[in-house]
Amino acid sequence: MGADRIELSHQNLLAALGDQWPPEQVDAAIELLASSEGKFPSGVRKLPSDLVRAIQRERLLSAMLMATSELGYRRANVQDVIDRAGVSRPTFYEHFGNKEDCFLAAFDSSARRLRDQVDAAADEGSSWREQVRFGMRAVLDFASAEPDTVRTVVVEARAASAEAVLRRVELLDHFSVCLDSRARAMLPAAARFTEVTAAGVVGGIEALLYARLCKSQFDQLEGLYPSMMYFAVLSYEGHAAASEELALHSASA
Repeated sequence: MGADRIELSHQNLLAALGDQWPPEQVDAAIELLASSEGKFPSGVRKLPSDLVRAIQRERLLSAMLMATSELGYRRANVQDVIDRAGVSRPTFYEHFGNKEDCFLAAFDSSARRLRDQVDAAADEGSSWREQVRFGMRAVLDFASAEPDTVRTVVVEARAASAEAVLRRVELLDHFSVCLDSRARAMLPAAARFTEVTAAGVVGGIEALLYARLCKSQFDQLEGLYPSMMYFAVLSYEGHAAASEELALHSASA
């Protein structure tokens, strides 16, 4: 029995392709894929060749995330990726030199989308605690919408190459710097904290997510939200404020 073929998210595809092609051409490509069991018909001529190539690349990235999440980085191979992408082996090697190249590209694309969504959500908050709430909510929403992606980024990147591990650390560092800078800008007492405080908060939250994701317990991620907020608020505003935050979210759960 063959592997399930990926279905590209319309929203993610438009975001990845940018505005280089008219939306109607991207829509036409998606409709063509949908009517052809997720694979471009041989010799397709209705679409610009560079658009087809760009979409094939996105299909391979999504397929890499799926294969890695399902099989683990070490077990997944190029054939697993092309089976899920619905492309040929030559097409894979037109875009990537090997499995690691594809994985790193998939990681970078995923990390960029996660950073952008969390940063944009946090920017909507009018206070530090509200910014943290919105940011935490965005992380969990991302995980809910893209479980294969978040499991690959949080769990499987640890088992990949040294370069993948480094990029994973850089992603965590990004969130640490953001948390630290927002606290310093909005909390009167934040000056007494160091960057290590933010790194500890981010690392603790990542550990909570890792424990669930390594077992593919996606249905348990939502329940982490009160504890995530408690841990963040405790580190900056103390036990009383953190307990207040925990009670607020536990009551609404």
